[in-house]
Amino acid sequence: MLGVFTALRPRRWAGLATAGVLIACTMTDAGAASAAAKAADEIARTARECTKLGDFYWEIGDKNGAKASGQIGSDYSANSTIKIASASKWVWGAYVLEKTARNSPPSDEEVEMLEMKSGFTLFNPVRCLLSRSVGSCMDSRGNDERETSKVGKFSYGGGHSQKLAMKLGLGRMNAEQLTAEVKRYIGPELGFAYGRPQPAGGMESSPAQYAQFLRKIMSGKLKMHDYLGYKPVCTLPGVCKTALSSPVKERWHYSLNHWIEDDPSTGDGSFSSPGLMGFYPWISADKKTYGILARQKLSGSAYWDSVECGREIRKAWMDASGR
Repeated sequence: MLGVFTALRPRRWAGLATAGVLIACTMTDAGAASAAAKAADEIARTARECTKLGDFYWEIGDKNGAKASGQIGSDYSANSTIKIASASKWVWGAYVLEKTARNSPPSDEEVEMLEMKSGFTLFNPVRCLLSRSVGSCMDSRGNDERETSKVGKFSYGGGHSQKLAMKLGLGRMNAEQLTAEVKRYIGPELGFAYGRPQPAGGMESSPAQYAQFLRKIMSGKLKMHDYLGYKPVCTLPGVCKTALSSPVKERWHYSLNHWIEDDPSTGDGSFSSPGLMGFYPWISADKKTYGILARQKLSGSAYWDSVECGREIRKAWMDASGR
């Protein structure tokens, strides 16, 4: 399996770049970044959690840009557009905050929906394969039914965001119109788009495009920066009385359409939004570093397999950079 990576190289001047090679501000910073890039690349190529994935692309950076990246195999690159599935949720959460929480926190109803406690648990995206609008998807074959006994309890799924889109008046929008609406609030320069009119799982993006979004959060240009980890809810059934279903095997918490990786045994507090087919974006607990592991695979374990590899790459980077 071929592994290729780029990293910061030592230079004396800031603000320079050549042919995709990022230039460091100081010799000391460059040395630390180079060591971190090598450590991350070594894990991506050799760690058991990563070698089982097949081809993938990884990237790590800060609010100013990518600091290192690598390709395992040849199927994916920074500019490969893929279906990101539930990584769409983070984008939707950021949009809702920009649209509704201008001068105050989100409403209780918005928090309930963005934290998947609204009771719209019967939503199945398969029923929306022929749907051409947000509303027709929500209305399709029972997707709009609310289980009142589950209100206030965490139940992972796309129905909460779909219903919130309806409440925000987006029901008649198709995928193209939904893309324009979301980008109008979070940034027209962002290159991703909805392939289906489903806020919680219908986006397509390249790693480079999604990285722009993460950098906007980290730099404080989006309100999501201040709401990472907001009002966290317990998610693991059997551990939390208020948790009904979760795709995550560990004791993570959930916030406004993003996860908090704070399991007492394995967590480091990073924020993330893994997608069903293996697209895994994250921001570190201190909001200074982001990362992406990108691939698209139809597999029951693709979601979690990417998490396991991605966090090992993150740990290698953090350890080597002294974080």
